[in-house]
Amino acid sequence: MEAQQASPDSSSEECTVLEALPGKGTALICSQHKGKVSALYCLACENAVCEDCMNGEHVEHPTDSLENIVDQQLAALQDRVDSAKNRLPQIREAVQSLRDILQQLNTQRSSIEEDIHSSFSELHKTLDTRKSVLLMELEVTYGLKQKVLQAQLDTLLKEEAAINYNCSLTDEALDGGNKAVVLQTHKDVGEKLSDLASQGLPLQPEENDQLDLMMEIEGLRKSIHNLGTIVTTNAVASQTEASGEGLEQCVVGQPASVIITTRDKAGGLCKTGNAIISAEVCTPDGSVADGEIVDHKNGTYEFQYTVKKEGNFSLALRLYDQHIKGSPFQLKVTCSPDDSPPTTTAANAASTGSSDGGARKRSAKSPGSRSRQKGVRRGGSLFSTPKKKVNPIEDDLIFRIGTKGRNKGEFTNLQGVAACSTGKILIADSNNQCVQIFSNTGEFQSRFGVRGRSPGQLQRPTGVAVHPNGDIIIADYDNKWVSIFSSEGKYKAKLGSGRLMGPKGVSVDQNGHVIVVDNKACTVFIFQPSGKLVTKFGSRGNGDRQFAGPHFAAVNNNNEIIITDFHNHSVKVFNADGEFLLKFGSNGEGNGQFNAPTGVAVDVNGNIIVADWGNSRIQVFDGSGSFLSYINTAADPLYGPQGLALTSDGHVVVADSGNHCFKVYRYLQ
Repeated sequence: MEAQQASPDSSSEECTVLEALPGKGTALICSQHKGKVSALYCLACENAVCEDCMNGEHVEHPTDSLENIVDQQLAALQDRVDSAKNRLPQIREAVQSLRDILQQLNTQRSSIEEDIHSSFSELHKTLDTRKSVLLMELEVTYGLKQKVLQAQLDTLLKEEAAINYNCSLTDEALDGGNKAVVLQTHKDVGEKLSDLASQGLPLQPEENDQLDLMMEIEGLRKSIHNLGTIVTTNAVASQTEASGEGLEQCVVGQPASVIITTRDKAGGLCKTGNAIISAEVCTPDGSVADGEIVDHKNGTYEFQYTVKKEGNFSLALRLYDQHIKGSPFQLKVTCSPDDSPPTTTAANAASTGSSDGGARKRSAKSPGSRSRQKGVRRGGSLFSTPKKKVNPIEDDLIFRIGTKGRNKGEFTNLQGVAACSTGKILIADSNNQCVQIFSNTGEFQSRFGVRGRSPGQLQRPTGVAVHPNGDIIIADYDNKWVSIFSSEGKYKAKLGSGRLMGPKGVSVDQNGHVIVVDNKACTVFIFQPSGKLVTKFGSRGNGDRQFAGPHFAAVNNNNEIIITDFHNHSVKVFNADGEFLLKFGSNGEGNGQFNAPTGVAVDVNGNIIVADWGNSRIQVFDGSGSFLSYINTAADPLYGPQGLALTSDGHVVVADSGNHCFKVYRYLQ
């Protein structure tokens, strides 16, 4: 029978089958020619064929040895498998990166949600407080006016009654016609009538009835309507670009700049600001120059920097902690413009890198017309240009503990700090309603606290201290009392309930008395641990014995009480009876000046260490209030420091509230 001619596309699968032949192992057997082994491969049909097939329908098709083709396809398949497997580490790395970003995104969402609830809760409290103040002001104003008008009314009614009474007596005498009675009445009443007739009376109102309420509701309503903004961008590092002469070269001591243009995943220009960008100029040994990032609020940013040393450097630009396109760049710093190398934009644009750089703390700025972010700076850089501080103590950050969150070792608005002789650091974690305890080396040990408004619960712990007997004393601002717990965190007692309005800081004097700084009442209370009031002093104002939002307290070796007076920008010292001794400080940024002092501690020599909240620094004074020095915090700048204490091994621990962590610094006593 004549075989039909088949096209390459139809020569297909029924030509061969896989069978085992006796003595031949596994081979491809032709389905059309029984018992024939397919030893050739038709290149046109892409199929295995036998010799009979080649004499029939495949006679004009090109062929090759089946063994050669199988070897080639095996090698090709292996190459493709290897290529596919080579992508797996990249995919895994990308998957992990995305998971990290998703986790951080979720954390940020939870954090912002908490901040929204907290902020509006504070607004509610502020509105309720203002409502109470207005109602109180109304009652006071009404009372004063009512008292004046009522007194005037009572006087006139009294005079009216007296005139009516005496006139009635006189009328009766006159109507009776008895001469003796007339004479007696004239003697008894006549003079009174004359006095009543001539007496000056408050006939004109001595007060008015005006009581008006002025409330700018509409403006407030508009402000509330626009209150808060969720800030973000769609910028991605892989599409973001940098340009400018400062990308490749600069001159020693002269300012240089780089323009960073943010783009989204499709390469489109981002037209808003607030992206989190960091920049580093590094030497091979890892030193970092100082600089500043300017947000133009239109999707572009400018990194301005100055290098004070010539040489070859690495310029790393990161968006959300990832290198932008071409980063890190090679930067040559020369002594003069003539020494600058030829343009190497193409080389820099083609370069890529995966260097981590140093860890950096960055924060998005709130929306505005133009804002500045700090470039990264490390302490001790040979060519950085930090703002010079006079007479700094040459010590460094030992460690920092914490990030924003609700877990162990995480904080939300940490406030007070205490340290005890047993080598522990205690942190009042205000918005997490607990106290966390760490070792002097920063190891987490325990935490305690249950949110609530019942005895033994915490609503807003702001201050913490340790009694010589080991008890832990906590100022609870919102519960308006001070709670006492055992060293294991078991509730024992409370004090100050009904007296305190807003306790902020606590301390213990040498008599074991508990010193409570009432921030809202602007008063310092001293209690026995049993709760009995020993004494109190202070009121609202700016006098020597007055306060404006006092925060924390410390006690020196003379049992003198040191108070930070927040809004009066000063520190005041009193004896144990509350008698004023001295004060120091004024509003400003200079040596010995404050912008709202907060935490305070005293070393063994009587020197006073003060956290300067608004200036984000720590200053040291002698016992008389003379400025001595700063603690060097440049390596990891503070942001709104709160409580402060000295650890049992002589270091300074401070609550870095704005960075949601606490930091421990070496301190040279």
